[in-house]
Amino acid sequence: MGTIHLVRHGQASFGTDDYDRLTAEGFEQSRLLGEYFARRGVKFDAVVTGTLRRHEETADAIVAALAPAANASPAVRERAPGLNEYDPRALVYALKGEHLAEDAAAARRDPVVVREHFRLLRDALLAWAEGRTAPEGMPDWPSFQSGAVAALVAARERFADGNVLIVSSGGPIAAVVAAALAAPPQTAIELNLRIRNTAVTEFSANAKRHHLVSFNTIAHIEFHGMDHLATYA
Repeated sequence: MGTIHLVRHGQASFGTDDYDRLTAEGFEQSRLLGEYFARRGVKFDAVVTGTLRRHEETADAIVAALAPAANASPAVRERAPGLNEYDPRALVYALKGEHLAEDAAAARRDPVVVREHFRLLRDALLAWAEGRTAPEGMPDWPSFQSGAVAALVAARERFADGNVLIVSSGGPIAAVVAAALAAPPQTAIELNLRIRNTAVTEFSANAKRHHLVSFNTIAHIEFHGMDHLATYA
């Protein structure tokens, strides 16, 4: 049996003009995860990411922290578009006919603004997952979920007895977990909104199937008692 470590990217720049880059906290979360894997003696046969900058920055930081360990550098590095996140602005626009507020400073400072942001996003996600909206430039929910699952299956089939690190986003990770549990789309949305930055979701796998072992764990952060690094956005 092999193991697939499905990791959400580190904290990205929520509420700025460029979300798709890690914050200083995001790089620290990723470094701690790489060191955690190194302490456990985990060696990856392959690293697979989506095509987003935050995915690649997270993977780079994890691998860099692994590098001091003997023979820890993965032999294969690949990208899979099926691991990319949905477009939250398109989702909200499809539901409300208006864009998400982009007052980054207010979103960072004001818990009320943050709660409203994610309440609106949750409503938009549910509408999409239930087939009530068709956001521009996005696939429907079944196609989105199938793309995420296909990326995991491809890694499972190629590295059936190995360790694979997959770095993605909350939406694809939740979609994969929901599919593994035969859970409805509504469950995937609830899972999505609870996945923490650099949280690890683990699957045992062989060439024919994969099974969920753990979900949304942040032992690399808890070990150091760094509660401020347990972030969701």
